[in-house]
Amino acid sequence: MIQACIVTIGDEILIGQVVDTNSAHLATALEGAGVHVARMLSVGDKPEEITSVLQDALSRYAIVITTGGLGPTKDDITKAVLGRLSGSKGLVEHPGQLEMVRSILSSRGLDVLPSNLAQAQVPDTAEVIVNRLGTAPIMVFRGVQGGGTLYALPGVPHEAVGAIPAVIRDISVHQSLAPIAHRCIMVFGVAESALSERIAEWEDALPADMHLAYLPNPLTGIRLRLSVYGGDSQDVEKRMEEQLSALRKLLGPLVYAVEDSTLEDTVGALLKQAGKTLSAAESCTGGEIAHLITSVPGSSAYFLGSVTSYAVSVKEQVLGVPAACIAEHGVVSSEVAAAMAEGVRRLTGSDYAVSTTGLAGPSGDERNPVGTVWIGVATPRGTRTASYCYKSDRKRNIERFAAAALNFLRLVLLEELKY
Repeated sequence: MIQACIVTIGDEILIGQVVDTNSAHLATALEGAGVHVARMLSVGDKPEEITSVLQDALSRYAIVITTGGLGPTKDDITKAVLGRLSGSKGLVEHPGQLEMVRSILSSRGLDVLPSNLAQAQVPDTAEVIVNRLGTAPIMVFRGVQGGGTLYALPGVPHEAVGAIPAVIRDISVHQSLAPIAHRCIMVFGVAESALSERIAEWEDALPADMHLAYLPNPLTGIRLRLSVYGGDSQDVEKRMEEQLSALRKLLGPLVYAVEDSTLEDTVGALLKQAGKTLSAAESCTGGEIAHLITSVPGSSAYFLGSVTSYAVSVKEQVLGVPAACIAEHGVVSSEVAAAMAEGVRRLTGSDYAVSTTGLAGPSGDERNPVGTVWIGVATPRGTRTASYCYKSDRKRNIERFAAAALNFLRLVLLEELKY
């Protein structure tokens, strides 16, 4: 199995000024091509640090990919470091990248400065893949210090992502790659520790070449990823499906998708398949449910709209929640959640409606602790409610409230639509 190391270069990453998204894009593409990313590193703009990190990476991995430090300013030192590492005797001008530099600057109405032209100069030990999205070339160094192959990519995200297909093609030409297979199922409504205990016997019986990873997220639940590195692809897919089929039977309705998906995707698919519509009435989630639902392409086919009824007056005057109901049971209650869902369903004419009322924080009230949410789902057959309590900060609680509401809605839809 070919292994790779990704190294991002730049002080801006280490001080938190810039979030490294390049590594995620690269890792996804490499894994899909059959290259296992074994390590990700970040290093600042110090020549000795870059040199040390790259020497170590090249001694361990067949492929090393760097991003960053190839710009026209004095703090962009990666090219010089790579020249020394690869034993370069000097810089040479690459005609294709020089033409691209002139073309890009001209199209932007910018002067062509000597510092820009210098970007088309590369160590004489480098092969060049022309960067058509920027002025810094993509450089390839083979057998650096007797080690692996090093690819140097620009740090600008759209340029780095744009370089990925060419890098993958080059790797495929020069390396013998074995397939890497990943399959995911999505689970919601159970803690990671409880899930681990529940599937322990199944997990312990997995074949030696199959590896299971638990990837929790408050918005999507737990992604269970089954991986196999190498082997005949058809045989691997068949064996993985057999294992996942057994796992789905074991977990039942806790599984909401058999691919890398989201709750809002799953809810949307259920509604669309049944030709049903949905609306939402939100208090503590402040529009988060509507945001998630409408982030799905094509959601206009089933989502009619929402009311963010944050104030009591909006609950009463727009949704028609009785004042007596609020006075008797409190705003955060099963009764108010039910009345909110019924009110927005009546207001919009939707088939189904979901509601939330709760206390995201930082404080609770005399009836409920902080982190409490009541969820209502109004349907043609009646209204159901559920309550959950989370112990997170305000932002995380809101996210978890919205996810819990979508999952409760999913379970109701599964039962009423008989899927």
